[in-house]
Amino acid sequence: MSDPAKMQIGTVTEARLAALAGELAPRLRPGDFLALHGELGAGKTAFARFLIQALLGREEEVPSPTFALVQPYECARFPILHCDFYRISDPAEADELGLDDALAAGLTIAEWPQRLGSRLPADRLDICLDDGDSAATRHVALAGHGGWAARLERFAAVRHFVADAGRTAAQLSYVNGDASARSYTRLTESGGSVILMDWPKAPDGPPIRQNRPYSQIAHLAEDVKPFVAIAQALRGAGLCAPEIYAGDFKRGFLLIEDFGDAVFTRLAADGVDMRDPYRLAVDALLVLRNAPPGTQLPSNSGPHSLPDYSREALGIETELLLDWFLPAIRGAPTPAALRENFTARWSAQFDWLLAQPSGWVLRDYHSPNLVLRSEGNGLERLGILDFQDAVRGHPAYDLVALLQDARLDLPPAREPELFAYYCERARAQDPAFDAAAFARAYRLLGAQRNTKILGIFARLARRDGKRAYLQHMPRVARYLASDLAHPDLAELKSWYDGELPGDIASLTARF
Repeated sequence: MSDPAKMQIGTVTEARLAALAGELAPRLRPGDFLALHGELGAGKTAFARFLIQALLGREEEVPSPTFALVQPYECARFPILHCDFYRISDPAEADELGLDDALAAGLTIAEWPQRLGSRLPADRLDICLDDGDSAATRHVALAGHGGWAARLERFAAVRHFVADAGRTAAQLSYVNGDASARSYTRLTESGGSVILMDWPKAPDGPPIRQNRPYSQIAHLAEDVKPFVAIAQALRGAGLCAPEIYAGDFKRGFLLIEDFGDAVFTRLAADGVDMRDPYRLAVDALLVLRNAPPGTQLPSNSGPHSLPDYSREALGIETELLLDWFLPAIRGAPTPAALRENFTARWSAQFDWLLAQPSGWVLRDYHSPNLVLRSEGNGLERLGILDFQDAVRGHPAYDLVALLQDARLDLPPAREPELFAYYCERARAQDPAFDAAAFARAYRLLGAQRNTKILGIFARLARRDGKRAYLQHMPRVARYLASDLAHPDLAELKSWYDGELPGDIASLTARF
């Protein structure tokens, strides 16, 4: 077993101990085990209280679990189990507490963890508290074991980055992210707030075609540099992408402009009338239509080559249906002959699509990545996030991503209304605009995107245990059926009619 990573925090006051808990809270995830070490009165329960309050985002009474042994808390991110093993005389007694279930589903914060003996998880973060120089201070040291070793080293690097940016006095809070490896933390000071983006460069996945991993074939960004370059290009086109205040491009840290929490998904859930925000989002796409991207985007992180949304990239995304969705509902891999028939029908559609004019495709232009800002006028009120995977392709892609949102239902009339609005404005900008060809591309790319999403949601559920995405599958299936009804997609439709069941909702239990 490799040696643990160690980090000396030093002597801290109670306020700094609370601040440390606030720094650590956004970086925790389900399955984490935090082992709090120290003698009686060393501050273990105080640290646990600060951490639990930071995770809950509110003041909460956090009693010592000395007598109850365990105290559960329900957090929006994951369940929390605060444990005190002082009264355990035999490590086997911990089995009765349901510790294994807690480790699988949520966060475990353990006082007196040494009482677990050999049952102490090998993958854990040790937080060691000792008396400081006075009664009002404590000395704190951290040690990361197993997977926590690399995470602790990154935690130290983040602290240095924030300090170098002059933000050590900021209060940290978790910001809900997406299904990716990126994490987001809000740093709030008296002068306002910024967002810390932490994007560790992930290792390439296994080669699947011509010795290349999926991410390279599908043109997915692998570090922060595309984000920086594309943000600069969008701002140059007159749109509101986050300003970059500081960056460590090698490690993958950025401090970016905070657009707030009024994302379209949340506004719609709160019952806000979304007619005007969605029209604003369509207006932004019309701006991009008149600002075609170059193949090289300059930025202070270095030039970024904007890739084409190629046949290979479009195709590998549709094959996620064959790789994950079909095997989940059939209980067996997709036969080679069925895959060949599927890819041939899609390839014929791509022949037509790739002959059409191209422009910006931001690729994830939908409700979780659009923010209604409180300041500014017109398009200044629309904050755009999560565009690092942008490519050059057909502009209908982002419109269908917006109007066929996998995560929420728009009023039935909204999609045709805003589609007509886009076409009317596009024709006013360019009399040569071909509405019929655009409609075909819209339906074709809708079918491609929704096919991909069914595969991704199946993968998230089966491989990653993220079953919450299954609730959206029936909606995505309805979009797919609507798109395949276009007469030019009849050959595709016949394949789907023959291979996919009509009632997607009934199948989610199989994932």
